[in-house]
Amino acid sequence: MDNFYMKRALDLSLNGIGKTSPNPLVGAVIVKDGKIIGEGYHEYYGGPHAEVNAINNATEDVEGATIYVTLEPCSHYGKTPPCADLLVSKKLSKVVISMIDPNPKVAGKGVEILRKNGIEVIIGTLEDEARKVNEIFLKYIKEKRPFCILKTAMTIDGKIATKTGESMWITNEKSRNYVHELRNKVSGIMVGVNTIISDNPSLTTRLERGGTDATRIIVDSSLRIPLDSKVLKLNSTKNTIIATTERADKNNLQELRSFKGVEVIITPMKESKVDLNYLFEYLGKKGIDSILVEGGSTLNFSIVKEGLVDKVIAFIAPKILGGNNSKSPVGGDGFERLKDAVLLHDIKISTFDEDIMIEAYARKEEI
Repeated sequence: MDNFYMKRALDLSLNGIGKTSPNPLVGAVIVKDGKIIGEGYHEYYGGPHAEVNAINNATEDVEGATIYVTLEPCSHYGKTPPCADLLVSKKLSKVVISMIDPNPKVAGKGVEILRKNGIEVIIGTLEDEARKVNEIFLKYIKEKRPFCILKTAMTIDGKIATKTGESMWITNEKSRNYVHELRNKVSGIMVGVNTIISDNPSLTTRLERGGTDATRIIVDSSLRIPLDSKVLKLNSTKNTIIATTERADKNNLQELRSFKGVEVIITPMKESKVDLNYLFEYLGKKGIDSILVEGGSTLNFSIVKEGLVDKVIAFIAPKILGGNNSKSPVGGDGFERLKDAVLLHDIKISTFDEDIMIEAYARKEEI
């Protein structure tokens, strides 16, 4: 039954997607005498934690009950008081935890408080599932760098556009709707300036139930972005960051710095382009914990080459375009040797009607 209740807690945690960043997704279920008496999840950044909400929602006294929580209860004062102390004061008898909190401020201290006060603690129930749910948080809390998802969409023969550049739409409506689910999940969306020039996208989150916009990040080494681009004139809760270099067009630079909701940063150069490692460090310091890269083939290869990709999500449509000059999802110079190829692992395959979606994690290995 531990797995059953923890699965429920993990499902609850997903309700916080798009609202808790850069904090984790956490769910909690309270069980007493074999029945669920309280449920809760971390609903928004700075708000009550899952354990607090579960206790507040309980239909009866929680004394002597067991609480299932997907992440170790916190032990420090932050936006809210320590949850470990709350569980002690409410006299719960048992705490079942999926995973220890990697945050150095917690990292086992919550468990220590519980055990010192006579509460039974079990650790590791559905831990693998919990780590997947919080893969963004786990990287960010350790490295303070964004978790990077490279998203591509192509035909079955590996093309992202026709030879004339037409690309709308490669995939079907269900696949495109799922991309908006991804946008709702991350805190940043990154594209190259060529994508802005060719497609003029808004890069907003458009779901029937609403959703949260991500910060839009444009990589533009010489500041060629058209001043009438949609991303510069949005009514959005999030701003647009343009990363450029000292090669930037000075007139455009002055003009763009007067735009509301637009931030222009000048990064160091690497091979005459934006230094992407510097950019990722900068974005991490701004609290951007995750980035969905929806760039063209040139930016995609640069991201891959720099070893910045954590996860790949590739949509494949059952269409054939052909064409020697039709672009593939990852272009650039390419690697010269097979041993330099980025290998993918932990592969999952899903379908959206006739479209195929492949999810995988990136790593480099010697062949």
